Amino acid sequence: MSLQDTLRADLKVALKQGDKCRLSIVRILLAECRNEEKARMHALDDDGVIDVLSREARKRKESIEAFRAGNRPDLVAEEEAALAIITPYLPEQMGRDELIVVAREAVTASGATGPKDRGRVMSQLMPKVKGKASGKDVNEVVTELLAEL
Repeated sequence: MSLQDTLRADLKVALKQGDKCRLSIVRILLAECRNEEKARMHALDDDGVIDVLSREARKRKESIEAFRAGNRPDLVAEEEAALAIITPYLPEQMGRDELIVVAREAVTASGATGPKDRGRVMSQLMPKVKGKASGKDVNEVVTELLAEL
């Protein structure tokens, strides 16, 4: 069963249960998948769906930070609820230690000699951690590792 099929099945369950919050979020996710399919002009595979879900989760995280800074606990709660609904559909996120191990392998494989080789390392590393770690975290780890060289 593809990820989109899972989302559609969960939409039906939320509709039957009357779970308005879940229903709303799953509808948004499916709509974003359709929009992405139209933009790419072909159907999304699970990796494409994960890209869309990751983007939506990142939006929610950024909103949570902004609403906390603006002292809006009501909106923080809404966004946290939405994030809690989106998160189970995403692959399990890599911990920092796992990310460091994979990044060291990429640094070694690319033959990087210093911070100027960040682009080469990132281009090898990002496909391996796609959907499992944020680009921000990957960039921090790679920067630290290259600074040590």
